[in-house]
Amino acid sequence: MLLKQRMDVLKYQRLCKKVLREEGYALKLTNLTAHELSDLLQNKEISSEELTQEYLGRISAVEDKIQAYLTVTKDLALERAREIDKKRQQGEKLGPLAGIPMALKDNMCTEGVKTTCASKILYNFVPPYNATVAEKLYGKGAVLLGKCNMDEFAMGSSTENSGFHPTKNPHDFKAVPGGSSGGSAAAVAAEEAVYALGSDTGGSIRQPAAFCGVVGLKPTYGSVSRYGLVAFASSLDQIGPFTKDMTDCALVLNAITGHDEKDSTSAPVEAPDFTSFLTNDVKGLKIGIPKEFVGEGTDPEVAQYHKQAVEKLEELGAICEEVSLPHMKYALSAYYIIATAEASSNLARYDGVRYGLRVEAEDVVDMFNKTRSQGFGEEVKRRIMLGTYALSSGYYDAYYLKALKARTLIKQDFDKIFEKYDCLLTPTAPTTAFDFGEKSDPLAMYLTDVCTIPVNLAGIPALSMPFGCIKGRPVGLQLIGKVFDEGTLLRVGYTLEQNTDLTRPQPDLKGVMQG
Repeated sequence: MLLKQRMDVLKYQRLCKKVLREEGYALKLTNLTAHELSDLLQNKEISSEELTQEYLGRISAVEDKIQAYLTVTKDLALERAREIDKKRQQGEKLGPLAGIPMALKDNMCTEGVKTTCASKILYNFVPPYNATVAEKLYGKGAVLLGKCNMDEFAMGSSTENSGFHPTKNPHDFKAVPGGSSGGSAAAVAAEEAVYALGSDTGGSIRQPAAFCGVVGLKPTYGSVSRYGLVAFASSLDQIGPFTKDMTDCALVLNAITGHDEKDSTSAPVEAPDFTSFLTNDVKGLKIGIPKEFVGEGTDPEVAQYHKQAVEKLEELGAICEEVSLPHMKYALSAYYIIATAEASSNLARYDGVRYGLRVEAEDVVDMFNKTRSQGFGEEVKRRIMLGTYALSSGYYDAYYLKALKARTLIKQDFDKIFEKYDCLLTPTAPTTAFDFGEKSDPLAMYLTDVCTIPVNLAGIPALSMPFGCIKGRPVGLQLIGKVFDEGTLLRVGYTLEQNTDLTRPQPDLKGVMQG
């Protein structure tokens, strides 16, 4: 009798799948997370080629409006998907990301695929090697759909500074997707990739994740290799994932984290299995609520969602207490001196001699000048000049050295707080996504990173997760953790996911689907 009932259930399930496929089941594949798709792939209910075709179709349907990509690698993606399907058919044991389509920010080197950093000065650069993160993901069977748009050389907070075109926020086309990793965030939010990688120098993963309503994590500095990441500010840059939920975030972290001999700043620390932290339990955790992160300039509705998150965590058994980080007021100033100084040094290599754009001139000095003048955008030029000035003779001690001292004080503030607390909870940004052109004043734009910058100065991990919407635009919640303790952030984020209905905002793109 039990056997007959089991057979009836299986027959019913197969019938449901057949009906769903006939009614357009494949179109719903892009709604699924990486771990859900992995189950379907491992059970051979779908193929990687079928899934990749579905995502390429999605890109074709919405990309004209979103413009999340700079390069789409259609042929390479399908070739890679077929390779994964062949391995699966032969019985080879594959990991949870095998056959899953993903995207990379266009400042991560990809062998044979253009890497432009969204800059005209690198418009034709094709790297001869892969970044370590790309190599690791390929090794896990990932399928690269393409390279995502960004603010030029990762300098910006809106993706308006791309040298090619702006990216739209999938939740509201009048709004920016954030930056600098706006293309990666928008691609995941618009279901043009299952997950994506971005880089975070002062909030460039977390702020666009907040604006686009996805999960974004900046790992501890040194936990993910920067080899093959085109540098903006070397002591601040860190690669991390954009995903649909915490489980996917843990899976991608498992794939990209670990020591790399090619990166001198890579930490020789053994990474845990991040999925082991996905427990629906925050009982006894001590969570600090820094008062400096919610105040003047914070949208009252953003502050209200932040308060609601605090109340929910307390209801679930966490201990939430207000704390103070007194030197945070210096973070923005210190960051924009340190970051621009490092950018000035890192971008000196783009001179028209070895690769990228070259503007012909009568002599080599004129060629340098014309190439850099025409190749770099206004924001990049602004930051190079600021950094060069801060490092110049007579100003080094007054600006750069003082900024380094402020950075140390900020790091000490976090160290002191983490002696008593497991993590901190703040808004990711003071507001939801702003409109295109609204922050045309550079200083106004810089202030949008006020909640994220301190984390990079301290080198600690932080995660942004969606938590509600205001007039259709997602609100971001930021969790900040101890060095190499991304696991606690995933634990808290996962618990909020399981106990609220505010963590998966869905953009309505039916009106832009073509055909």
